Amino acid sequence: MNVLLWHVHGSWTTAFVQGPHRYLVPVLPDRGPDGRGRARTWDWPASVVEVAPEQLRHADIDVVVLQRPEELAALAEAWTGRRPGRDVPAVYLEHNAPQGRIGDMRHPAADRPELTVVHVTHFNRLFWDCGTTPTRVIEHGIVDPGPRYTGELERVAVVVNEPVRRGRVTGTDLLAGFAEAAPLDVFGMGVEALAASVPGRIEAHDDVPQATMHDQLARRRAYLHPVRWTSLGLSLLEAMHLGMPVAALATTEVVEAVPSEAGVISTDPAVLADALRRWLADPAEAFVTGKEARRAALDRYGLERFLDDWDRTLEEVSR
Repeated sequence: MNVLLWHVHGSWTTAFVQGPHRYLVPVLPDRGPDGRGRARTWDWPASVVEVAPEQLRHADIDVVVLQRPEELAALAEAWTGRRPGRDVPAVYLEHNAPQGRIGDMRHPAADRPELTVVHVTHFNRLFWDCGTTPTRVIEHGIVDPGPRYTGELERVAVVVNEPVRRGRVTGTDLLAGFAEAAPLDVFGMGVEALAASVPGRIEAHDDVPQATMHDQLARRRAYLHPVRWTSLGLSLLEAMHLGMPVAALATTEVVEAVPSEAGVISTDPAVLADALRRWLADPAEAFVTGKEARRAALDRYGLERFLDDWDRTLEEVSR
């Protein structure tokens, strides 16, 4: 099957393209948001093929995976000459939790019965209003990095991109408080400004190469997920796959993803801070908890289940 999708979310796409299909990924000379092409920091198979917009009009496309409103509204039809859902089978993959008032969470693909909206979490499906458009949930799958956890450093890892701009959404305002309980290593894009907020207790690791990120995380004693509002952070699931004990705010889908034996979740930051202190003082407990986190992640977010779910969905919409 020839699957057209834009390179929008690198971590998610890395799992998706491990399937048995041929993946057509648009590329532009500037490799901007509408044409990033193949990933440069993730390992993608040869079945991912870059295509220029002018090639898409004559390309053999079995199904389109839309991920942004602009793809649905104009981009896909303008580049392929085919209307998604009518001239070519299509699904709309929704990565994000909705924003705004509960009564106003209308999805851009609502009331489009020729499409199928695929949500990555049950929380997202519950909150988005998709009207008459068919919906389903395909939970995340992770390319297993293996059990790398050593926990040798008495520090806590956090992964967040653009923490200053995103502020309260990513829980940036909570980090100073957590740093009083445990020294933090914050990884991600745009994290350098955080180091000055709590000198000596927060170290910023800006733009660590993807190839070395997992090894870096696994050396820390625990993983902290302070995000208030997100779909479900793939970095949290990756930390669990590594075998790290996790402390996370009990918001959105986290309550489904992290069972009690795999870590500590709470809407009270003080509860999470206590867990971090305990793991720093007791590496044996941290190791056992991390082992359970890995088991839970493999059971629910394994790659094989993820790819099977997507194969069934793509086959169904293509009939």
